[in-house]
Amino acid sequence: MGGTFDPIHYGHLVTAEEALVQFNLDKVVFMPTGMPVRKTHRMVTSAEHRYLMTVIATASNPDFEVSRLEIDRPGLTYTVDSIKALRDLHGSQVELYFITGADAVWDILTWKESASLAGACTFIAATRPGFDLGRFAEERERGILIETMEVPALAISSTDIRSRFSERRPVRYLLPESVAAYIEKNRLYADGAES
Repeated sequence: MGGTFDPIHYGHLVTAEEALVQFNLDKVVFMPTGMPVRKTHRMVTSAEHRYLMTVIATASNPDFEVSRLEIDRPGLTYTVDSIKALRDLHGSQVELYFITGADAVWDILTWKESASLAGACTFIAATRPGFDLGRFAEERERGILIETMEVPALAISSTDIRSRFSERRPVRYLLPESVAAYIEKNRLYADGAES
């Protein structure tokens, strides 16, 4: 499960748990982006902070792991490179899934080497409120492996959480308390600041 995780929240965690169960996965590996190519329009919190928040949020679930693969890779982060690295690490016998929001799957088709990415893994497209899953029929006909799943709680957004911290509005029940405490301690989103 790749993402910026700026910050990680319950929407991410519920999605990962649902994918784990619905698709009978051995584990879910969270992979915070290093230098995300698609987030150049805004400042992104440092990779180390985002990695640590993800570790804190997933620590209590033995079926969740957090990878430093993208965090430790220099330069811009491309998902296709990460999938290739995972394929090299685990071999061709392991079935890889890429978990993301259904709306993001459409974006993926414009990413670097999207055809190569689509051939290296199966996409799990988590639904968000109001998303028409029928839009994937044409992509499936082209041979792109896309599974869909219904997930509650996907209306939570990292953008909203950052704004809430900056504006001192409540964040309780949107993200784990331990992650909120980490954000407060490190003043990550205070006064609109990105660290």
